[in-house]
Amino acid sequence: MHKLMVLYPEPADPDHFRDYYVTHHLPLVARMPGLLAWRYSFEVAAAPGQTPYFAVFEAEFADAAAMTAARASPQGQQVSADVANYATGGVVVIHYPVRNGTR
Repeated sequence: MHKLMVLYPEPADPDHFRDYYVTHHLPLVARMPGLLAWRYSFEVAAAPGQTPYFAVFEAEFADAAAMTAARASPQGQQVSADVANYATGGVVVIHYPVRNGTR
């Protein structure tokens, strides 16, 4: 599995961010090909101290190639272009292969 994480610093207008993100952006995300699962939260906390992020999003793909294809697709390009409509505080995008832990 391969994960894509998007970390959002505090936007200029948090209410607009929340509304736009849920009603406009996430429906675009849901149409991306190869997307296995996704989740998000506006309740981001740090331990200890103040969190540098307002919101977080994570998506799961079968592998890095599937993620790359999804991001390059017309739907993925639409998702990327839409970020400027709500993420006024910027955005940090990271991705990585997931490894299972053992005991």
